[in-house]
Amino acid sequence: MKKGGGIYIMTNYSNTVLYTGVTNDLIRRVTDHKDGKNLNSFTYRYNLKKLVYFESFHTIEEAIAKEKQIKGGSRKKKENLINSLNPEWKDLWEEILKW
Repeated sequence: MKKGGGIYIMTNYSNTVLYTGVTNDLIRRVTDHKDGKNLNSFTYRYNLKKLVYFESFHTIEEAIAKEKQIKGGSRKKKENLINSLNPEWKDLWEEILKW
C-alpha cells in the first residue's frame, strides 16, 4: 500500500472477538497490534494479534467509507467477508509482508 489506505480485521487466536480498523500503513499498524504498542487499547485487552482480512484502496477516504460499512454490519457479515478471502482464518501477516 504505497498511497491511499486500507482496512483490516484482527482477531484473537480463538476467533471470538473481531476488530476492524483503517490505516494508511498496514504493515506498521498490524505490527503495532502484534507488539501491543497501545497497552490501553481494545486490541491489547482482547489479545487481537491475528490479521484475518485486509483490503487496500486508492484513497484513505475510500478506506474509511469501507471501514464504516463493515463496522455497521453484523458479526455474520464480517465472518462472511473474512471467509471470502480467508476461509481458514489463518494469520495473513506473512502475506502483507510480501505485498
